[in-house]
Parts: sequence; structure tokens; C-alpha cells
Amino acid sequence: MTEEKQHSGDSYWLTTAPGGERHPALADDLDVDVAVIGGGIAGLCTAWELARAGRAVAVLEAGRIAAGVTGHTTAKVTALHSLVYDKLRRTRGSEGARLYARSQAEAIERTAGVVEELGVDCEWERRSSYTYVTDVDRVDEVRAEARAAREAGLPASFVEESGLPFPVAGAVEVTGQAQFHPRRYLLALAGDIEAHGGRLFEDTTVLGLEEGEPCRLSTSTGATVTARDVVVATHYPVFDRALLFTRLSPRRELVVAGPVPAELDPEGMYITPYDGSRSVRTAPYGDDASRRLLVVTGEHFTPGTGDTRARFDRLAGWARRHFPGVELTHFWATQDNDPTDTVPLVGPLHPGARHAYVATGFGGWGMSGGMMAGRLLTAQITGGECAWAGLYDPRRLASAVREAPAFLKHQAQVAQHFVGDRLRPSPPVEALPPGEGAVVRTGGGRLAVYRDDDGALHAVSARCTHMGCLVGFNAAERAWECPCHGSRFDTDGKVVQGPATKPLERRDI
Repeated sequence: MTEEKQHSGDSYWLTTAPGGERHPALADDLDVDVAVIGGGIAGLCTAWELARAGRAVAVLEAGRIAAGVTGHTTAKVTALHSLVYDKLRRTRGSEGARLYARSQAEAIERTAGVVEELGVDCEWERRSSYTYVTDVDRVDEVRAEARAAREAGLPASFVEESGLPFPVAGAVEVTGQAQFHPRRYLLALAGDIEAHGGRLFEDTTVLGLEEGEPCRLSTSTGATVTARDVVVATHYPVFDRALLFTRLSPRRELVVAGPVPAELDPEGMYITPYDGSRSVRTAPYGDDASRRLLVVTGEHFTPGTGDTRARFDRLAGWARRHFPGVELTHFWATQDNDPTDTVPLVGPLHPGARHAYVATGFGGWGMSGGMMAGRLLTAQITGGECAWAGLYDPRRLASAVREAPAFLKHQAQVAQHFVGDRLRPSPPVEALPPGEGAVVRTGGGRLAVYRDDDGALHAVSARCTHMGCLVGFNAAERAWECPCHGSRFDTDGKVVQGPATKPLERRDI
């Protein structure tokens, strides 16, 4: 199989749980208690909790339920989020670290209970989670993380050996964590939402939010949704009034997967934030007990920048080198947003919000984070109490000020793309080979031009419809991507991923 064919973008989770018939697009005006925008793990967990609490809920998804970011995750359900606890202890204090650990750990156990209650066949497996380093000079970092995680209440310890097929200098191990098939789980959750009176709509993009009592949502289908409360769970918020885009940095990451002999299973979930980042875990491989599916993630980068094909090749080479004989059958990519002050933003959408809520900024840990968000937002909407609401509150200021260097660095990077990308020289259109795209300068400004495999040119405006940054071309996935805030478009300009809600305008060339 050639590299070009392997770079297909097909997530294993989507190909092994296609999901049957589509849910309808919203055709008529609708009145509900709560409208949840976004059908990923945060949106569906929130809708499920609310439906179980007796609220009339509608989920509005621009594409397909559980097929966006959640459908492309590596699906590790763990409270060990790389090297976070030592930092939290320093920036949020011991109590902040304990609340973070408790909220994530309880989310895992809540999910385990749901799996059992609904009888979900989602390959739920308990595994230890590890954050490892291979450089002896970094061992002190993982020792400190192990101490901080243990003090925060997790069953954490420092270890010097692992199940990986290469030596590690040291690692943090947290026992009793989990992994699963995310799409199977969420499709079961969606079915139970409907069983409790909830409504699910696909192919329905929300274009506007009018806050009030009640709130009103305008949609791409022309229908209006009236709701007492609204939850924005679109991965990256589609509404800018809270200025959350200033506190979120988009990060894209690549995934390769394929079967390996069961005896090569490292029997754990592993990650290192160094060496280009590498995350490793396995999953059941259908009914074949003699093999496991190896899932390797890494090569994180800002959307729309660099050579994605070369990154795929590096990641595949790493997997083949450390797991000889692996047959890589699936290549795809995932995306997340890193908050500038470490902790996700879950709670009221902005300081003046009374009935609008948001869940975003999970920093690559959306499985436990999305489950946590569902419980937190349901408590806030139904008038309940949640011990960690203050920790995740998007309106927080102290932590934003304390971690201002990260905020300023993000803004500098956005400004660099906004200005610098406009100064780059553009290649001649005639030199563009099939399957490639480039931003070119014309008399009317900058165009994003793609040449398909048959040689035909497709031209769209190069200005992202979110805030006007210039897009860049991802050759491996054949998509236009915005490096400022992570919006993605197909080669004809259709929105693939927000925060943009409008397509790139088609142009003649």
C-alpha cells in the first residue's frame, strides 16, 4: 500500500461504527428547555445528563453526530493529562490540583457506570496510564509529576520500567484508567437521549445566538430554536462575544493505526510530551484475539502550516521502527485547543451570560474532559452544586493574569500569521501539480487554489470567514486550514470544522 493511499483520513472509529441512518436536519421551528450546539462528546454527555434530569433537550450538529473531533480521537479516558499536576499545584495551589483530579476521576467512573447501565459494547477496558520520558535529564519532571498527582488524590507512582518496546528513563503511572471505542459509546448515548425525549438534528449549522429569556438560535436550515438555556459545545466556540478565541490555541495532531500481534501489546496507555510528542495505546481488533489495533499519535502542529505528508511519514516510521511488522491500515488526524492557562473553559459563556454556557479548551484530553463538562453544566443549568465549577469557570481572571506569558505568546503567533502570511511570495499557478494547493496573489487579492487529480483548478478566497486570517493547504488531508483559530475547509471552500460557519467564497481564476 502506498503512502498516498494510506493518507486517507479514515478514522478507525468511524469505519467500524458507521452509525446507520442520518438524523434529520432541523426543518421547523423548535421550542425546548435546552439547546446543545455540537454533537461531540461534550455536547452529547451534556444532553444525556440533562435528558436524564428531565429537561427537554435538542442537539444541533453541523455535520454528523460523534463524527467530528470525537470521531478522530485516540479515546484514552484518563485523569493523567501528560504533565499537568505539578503545574496546577504551582499555579492553582494544592486545592486546585485536587479538584482537577477529582473532577476527571469521577468523570471516568461516571462513564463506567453508564457503559454498564446501558450495556454499551464499546470495548471498555481498564488500563494504567503513563507519562514517560526517554531523556535522563527530564526524570526530575516526571518524579515531580508523580508526587503532585499522588498528592492530588490519584493512584500515581514513579516507575522506571514500562511495557513499551524501548527503554524509558522514567514515567508516572496512574492505575485504574480506561480506554474505549468513542463512537460506539456516543451512538449508544444518542439513542438513550432520544429514548428520554431528546431530539437530535444533523446537517444543521447554528449561525446566530440571541441571548435572553428565552434564548433564540438561527440556523442554516432557516428554522429557529427557542430555548431557556443554550450550551455551546462546538469544540471551538462559534460565537466570538466572549473573546475566547484569544485564550485558545488550535493544535492538530496525526494518528496512524494498524494491527499488531497481541504479544506486542504494551498493555497500557502511554504519552510523552517530548520528541515531537508520541502517544501509544492498543484496542481490540474485531474478533481476532491474536491481534490488537496499535494506535500511535504525534507530530502536533498548528493547522495550515508545514508539510503534513512528511509528518505522517515520520510518525509511521516511528511506529514501524518500534513495532516491527505493524501493518498500518488507517491514517487520520485530530484537532484540539489548548487553553492559555492550562485548564478547560466550562461554564457561563461570558461575564454577563445568564442562560448561555460553553465547554471548550480540553487540550487534547476531551474524553474525560467532555464527560466532566456534561456533569458540571447540567448542575449549573438545573440549579445543582458542583465543587469544581470555579476551577473551570471561563470568566476566571486570576489564572489568565498569572499565565499571561502564554496568552501573549498566542496573540503574537496569531498576529504573525495575520500579517506575515500576507507577505509571503506566491508560487505561479501553472507550477501547481495535481493534488496540491497554494495561496497565490492575483489582481483581486489572495486566492486559495487547488489543482485536482484531473488537472482542474478550484479557486476560493484565501481569507478565513471567521476573522480574516489567510488559510494554508494541508496536502495530506487536502484541506484549507486557518492557522489563527483552526477553521478547516474542503477544496471547494465548504466548512469542515469551525469556528467558521460560512464557506470560503468561490472565485474565478
